[in-house]
Amino acid sequence: MDICQISSPQSQSQPQPGPSGPIRGRFAPSPTGRMHLGNVFCALLAWLYTRSAGGEMVLRVEDLDPQRSRLEYALQMEEDLRWLGLDWDEGGSQNGKPSLYFQSRRTAFYEQCLARLEALGIVYPCFCTRAQLHAAQAPHLSQGDPVYTGRCFRLTPEERVRLEKDRSPALRIHVPAEEIGFQDGLQGWVSQQLQRDCGDFILRRSDGVFAYQLAVVCDDGAMGIRQVVRGRDLLSSTPRQIFLARLLGFPEPEYIHIPLLLSPQGIRLSKRDKPLDLGALRQRFSPQELLGLLASLCGLLDKPQPLTARELLGEFSPQCLRREDLRLPSSLYES
Repeated sequence: MDICQISSPQSQSQPQPGPSGPIRGRFAPSPTGRMHLGNVFCALLAWLYTRSAGGEMVLRVEDLDPQRSRLEYALQMEEDLRWLGLDWDEGGSQNGKPSLYFQSRRTAFYEQCLARLEALGIVYPCFCTRAQLHAAQAPHLSQGDPVYTGRCFRLTPEERVRLEKDRSPALRIHVPAEEIGFQDGLQGWVSQQLQRDCGDFILRRSDGVFAYQLAVVCDDGAMGIRQVVRGRDLLSSTPRQIFLARLLGFPEPEYIHIPLLLSPQGIRLSKRDKPLDLGALRQRFSPQELLGLLASLCGLLDKPQPLTARELLGEFSPQCLRREDLRLPSSLYES
């Protein structure tokens, strides 16, 4: 697939959905620090799902946030993935520089997609500050995020002009009171009433940075991604992404939301967990030992044993995977 043809505004005026065919999966890390064990777990299962179906693997770098993303982190991720034996067919960097599989290089494409949504008359400017959002949050919360009340949707044109003199607006999309459901490959049936459960959500931030919800839908559609394997923390985002995909005419991929890795105390991992980043783990474990540990945690092996990624393909059975979040042994935190 020629990603330049998909994303170049000179080559076509509108984005087109990717072709049907063999499974195309992806791993889409954010280069905001060294990968930790949770990132490796996601990369491994995405790779196993795709490779076990004889599919193609895409490596996309989600570096939308200019304040936190660094090219050196992206290059280190690629080196870590190679060390683990998790290969890919498309994407990543090119000669040590960002390619068109880096979201920071795809702004013109997102502009095209945003223009198509604006043409539907359902995108509007939002001038709310963070304090206003939290003060006026709706009583129903989804994953800890406030459900937007639609305050700025009700502004008059005159009020919008006045507010824009003092503050650059974000752009939100107005969602209908529509139920959107899907069959998750691991978590089962999931549904959400958009207006009640998520509210109007942001497409572009007030600083001009495109929001994850829009960028990920545009990229999955344009890159022909047919299978999305990612953490269970993104489960509640999926109905709104399906909503956007339908509006933009992209096919809906199969979604598989895997459990999260937690500390022994039940706390979600982050890149601040230095004992579990790849820099520390590579000093203590071989890639085969790490992959075998993760395979045992998620139910693919009865007990940890060193295996390569290719050897794990023979052990891969989605029916064996655990749905619930997984607590890591305390021994991993010991030096």
